[in-house]
Order: sequence, then C-alpha cells, then structure tokens
Amino acid sequence: MTSIQEHAVPGSGPYAITTGSDGALWYTLVQSGQIGRLVPGERPTSYQVDPRCGPTIIVSGPDGALWFTEYQAHRIGRITTGGEIEEFPLSECGPFGIAAGPDGALWFTETTADRIGRMTVDGQLTEFPLPLAGAFPSAITAGPDEALWFTLNQANAIGRIGTDGTVTVHPLPTEAAAPVGIATGPDGALWFVEIAAGQIGRITTDGQVNEFPLPDRAGRPHAITSGGDALWFTEWGGNRVGSITPDGAIEVHDLPTSGAEPHGITLGPDGALWAALEIGALARVIPKPLQPRTRPCP
Repeated sequence: MTSIQEHAVPGSGPYAITTGSDGALWYTLVQSGQIGRLVPGERPTSYQVDPRCGPTIIVSGPDGALWFTEYQAHRIGRITTGGEIEEFPLSECGPFGIAAGPDGALWFTETTADRIGRMTVDGQLTEFPLPLAGAFPSAITAGPDEALWFTLNQANAIGRIGTDGTVTVHPLPTEAAAPVGIATGPDGALWFVEIAAGQIGRITTDGQVNEFPLPDRAGRPHAITSGGDALWFTEWGGNRVGSITPDGAIEVHDLPTSGAEPHGITLGPDGALWAALEIGALARVIPKPLQPRTRPCP
C-alpha cells in the first residue's frame, strides 16, 4: 500500500518543490524567503533570498539552474545548484507560476497584470497581454504541442500561449471552479486541479474538457504533477495527497500530521512523490504498484 513519511526542514513555509539537474529536491520557503535543497537521505540546506520576497513556484531551468518566482517582490529568481542567486526585477505584477518552455526560455504568469511573461536565461524579458481582465493567471506548464498551458483562476478557464505569443482561452464547464495547478499527463493531455470545485480536470490539446469530482469536494486541490502512469495532486483543505489515472480512477491518502497544508508536489529523484507541507516539512509518498487501466478516457 501507499506509504507516506514526513521530513522536517529548516525555514518557514515550504510551498513549491521540484527536482533539479543535480538530483536533489529544491523547494521554496514562502514565509522565510528562502530556497531549500534536499538530497533524499541527507540533511537539507537552505539559501536566503529576501525574507519578504515570497518565493512561490520553482522549476528546473534549461540552463541547469533553478528558477523561481518572487510573488511579493515582483521578481524572477535564479539559483545555481551551487547556491549562487541572481534576481531579475519586473514591474508590479505578482509573478506566480513558472515553467521551462520548448524554446529554451522561462515562461511565467503575472497574476495581477493579466500577462504571460517570457524570460531568456540571460534575463531578457518579453510580456504578452491576455485577452481577459482580472483573470488571475496562476500555474503554467509546457504542453506536448510546443506551447505553454496555464490556468486562469478567476476567469474559470484554461489558457494556451504559443511561443509566438498567440493566446487561446478554453472556458471550463463548471462555474467558479477556480483552477490552480496544471501539468502534462502521460496521455498527452493537460491535467489541472479545480480548487473551488473539488475536481480534477483534463483538457486535450484541441480543447476538449473532462472533469472528475474528488471524493471530498471540499478538499481544495492545489497542485498536480505527473508521476509515472498517473497524476498526483495535493488537497490543501483535505490534508491529503491523491492520484488519478488517465482513465479517471482516483485514490486519496491522508497525511500523517493534521493541518499540514500540502501545496506543491513533484516526482523526486528517488522515484517517490514529494510534497511541500507549509507546516514545515516535506512528505515522501511511496505509491503502491499501479493497476492496469480498464477504460479509455473519453
């Protein structure tokens, strides 16, 4: 059966997590303004940024460094695997999600400016306006179609932006679903979480949407990642992590510590899933062997 272990880390407020090019886990500490690093089985280390910068999402960049958004300070940060930090200022825009694009640049969401930003690894910035106002673009990921896909939390939609800046918006069937996290699945579709509706969504690259209700509709799913043959997600309000197969089979697992506030989740270098718990720990999730699919996704 699936087992979960929690590992306390220094600093305050683990929020997002990713696997770096050095085979370590890298995570943001949103409350203490730090970036943490953990090699599974070893002691964690942390690097101080601005204590008030609010580092949020972190990804492995095309240059082998880690790139992260500073939501409160309106900056994009870069940290090498050796711990050297560089920061790139933006206009006041509340950067949140960030992803490595198919063009070798970093793409990010500007939550309060209704824009998608693009930054090259040497810091050159381009910004693309969205066709909606007050949409609150949130998470972003590289799709299987040489484009970037992102959630529009307040517009109740999923967006797509090509590397030429062309934007397409796909409304969701459920009203006020408030999508947040998004990831490319093993089936070549995009999968996302609806924090207000308690559902997992799936959208094909041609815009067809399916939604899968969670057992606890009040669980407030927050982040999602691809992990082997399934997608794994966190339930911030339900204190759980869960998985969904491409055919829609869902399993959920309670975290050992109550009120842990799970946020980001990633596939670790050790083959386990790792989730950032804002209470001050990382959870290592070792899934049981997945069962074969029995029904194709519509």
